Amino acid sequence: MLAIIFVVTLLLFASPLIIGFLGMLAPAFAWLPALNMHQPSLLGWQQLFAWPDLSDSIALTLLSGLGSTLLALWWCYLILRRYWLSPKWHKIERLLAPLLAFPHIAFVLGFSLMFSSTGWLARIWHHLGLTDTLFPDLIHDHFGLGLLFALAIKETPFLLLMSISILKQLDIKRLYQVSISLGYNHKQTWYMVILPLWLPKLRLAIFAVAGYGLAVVDVALIIGPTHPSTLSMLIWQWFTDGDLTQLPRAAAGAFLLFGIVIITFGLLRLAEWWRLSYATSWQYRGAIQQRVHRIPSPIAAFFSHSLLLLPLIMLPILAVWSFALRWRFPDLLPSRYSGRFWQQQLEPLQQLISNSVALALISSICALIMVIICLEYRQKYQHGIPTMLIAVPMIAPQLSLLFGMQTAVSFVAGQHFWLWVNWSHWLYVFPYIYLTLDGPWRSYDQRLDQTARSLGLNDWQTWWRVKFPQLKPALWLAFAVGCSVSLSQYLPTQMLGAGRVSTLTTEAVTLASGQDRRISAIYGLLQGLLPLVFFTIAMVFAQRKTSQAHTTR
Repeated sequence: MLAIIFVVTLLLFASPLIIGFLGMLAPAFAWLPALNMHQPSLLGWQQLFAWPDLSDSIALTLLSGLGSTLLALWWCYLILRRYWLSPKWHKIERLLAPLLAFPHIAFVLGFSLMFSSTGWLARIWHHLGLTDTLFPDLIHDHFGLGLLFALAIKETPFLLLMSISILKQLDIKRLYQVSISLGYNHKQTWYMVILPLWLPKLRLAIFAVAGYGLAVVDVALIIGPTHPSTLSMLIWQWFTDGDLTQLPRAAAGAFLLFGIVIITFGLLRLAEWWRLSYATSWQYRGAIQQRVHRIPSPIAAFFSHSLLLLPLIMLPILAVWSFALRWRFPDLLPSRYSGRFWQQQLEPLQQLISNSVALALISSICALIMVIICLEYRQKYQHGIPTMLIAVPMIAPQLSLLFGMQTAVSFVAGQHFWLWVNWSHWLYVFPYIYLTLDGPWRSYDQRLDQTARSLGLNDWQTWWRVKFPQLKPALWLAFAVGCSVSLSQYLPTQMLGAGRVSTLTTEAVTLASGQDRRISAIYGLLQGLLPLVFFTIAMVFAQRKTSQAHTTR
C-alpha cells in the first residue's frame, strides 16, 4: 500500500511538470489545433523578436532578478558573519518564521506605501527640509531598482533560514577556533574558510531565489517598471490579451524566459566555481594577506536590523492606511480616521477569505499526507523522490510552467476550475513541506522504532504512538509553511482558475494597480495576517505538545 501511494504521488508531482513543458512547447511553435493552427511554424518567435522593447525587457529582467539574488546573498552573508556566533543570533532566528510567513504581496503593498513619491519616507523627507532635493521614487522606476531592492529584502530571510542547517552541519564554532589559532581574524575566517564551504550547500536555495526573481509577475505588477516592463510582465500581458492569435508569441516568450533562467543558473554556477577555485588556490598558497570588504560596524548593524525589521514594519503601515479617511501630503499621520472602508469591503472579504483558507487547507493537508508517505517509503526502502525533481517547481519560472499546464487543461471538457487551482497549489506546496520535513525525518533515531517493535507494537502503532509524537512539532511547522505558500499563490490561481476563483492575493494585486490606497491596504493587511495566524497556531500546538511530553516524562 505504501509503494502504491508513493507511485501515485510521484505521478501527480511529475505529470504537471511534463505537461507544463509540452504545453508550453507546442504553442511556442504555433501548433494550436483549437485555433486552426495545425502546422508548426516560427510565427510566435517572429512576433516575439519583432517586439521593439524586447532587449530592454530582458535587460531589466536580468538586472532585477540576478541583482536581487546577489544582493540578498550578500546581505545574508553579512548578517551571518556578524551574528552567527553571537548571543543575538537566537533573537534573529526567532524572527525568521514571521518574516517568511509574511507574503510577498503584503510586503510589496506596504513597500509601495512607504517608498513612493507620496509615501511615508517622502513625508519624512519633506519635514526634514529636503524639499529642494528630489525624493528617489522606487515605485515603477525605469531601472527596476524598487523591484530589485524589494525582492532582495524579502528573500534574505529565506536564505538565512536555509543557512541554519548548513552552518550547523559545518560546525562553525570549531572551524572558527582552528582558524583563529592559525592567525586569521574574524573576517578572514568567514571569507576564506567558511564561505567556500557554505556557498555550495546553499546552491538550491540560491537557484530558487533567482528563478523567482527573474520570472516574478505579481510583485512586478505592483512596483515594477512599466515602460518598458520586465519580460515576465510582457508575457503576462500577451497571455491575457483578448486576441487568442497572440498565444504563440506569449508561449515563445515563456520559452525564452525559461531559457534565460537556465542560462542564469549556469552563470551562477560558474561564479560559484570561480569563487571555490580561488579559495582552493589560496589554501595551496597559504597566504594570509587578502582583500576583505570592510564595512564599519555601526553601518553593518544598522543595515542588518533594518533588513530584518523592515518587513514587519509594513503591517503597521498597512493598518494605518486602512483606517485613514483624510491624509494630506506631507502630513506624517492622517488627520481623520474611519472604519468606513472596512465596512464597505466586509461582504466580499468573507468570500475571499473563505476561498483562500479552503485552498490553503486542502492543498496543505493533501501535500502533508503525501510527503509523510514519501518520506516513510524512503526510510523503509532507501529510495525516494530525487531532490532535483522536488526542486523543479521552486526554481522553474511559474509563468512558463503554468502556461503549459493551462494550455493542457483547456483540452479537458468541463469547468473544473477549483480542481485545477487546488492541483496547482498542491504542486507548489508539496516541495516546501517536503524540504521542511526532510531534515527531521533524517535526524529521527530509528532505534526508537526498533525498540517499540520489540515490545510488540506493529508498524502502525509504532508510527502513531512513538514516531508521530516526536515529529509533531515539525509536522505543525510544515503545515504552517504549506498554508503560507498556498496563500501567496497568484499566478496559479489566476491562470488555472481562469479568473473564476478569487482569493485575497488575486484581489490584492488587482486593487493595487489603480484602486484607493486604503482599500489596497485592507487587502494587503489581511493577506499578511492570515499566514501569521497559521504560524501562530502551529507554534502554540507544537509548544503545547512538547510541554506535555516533558511533563509525561
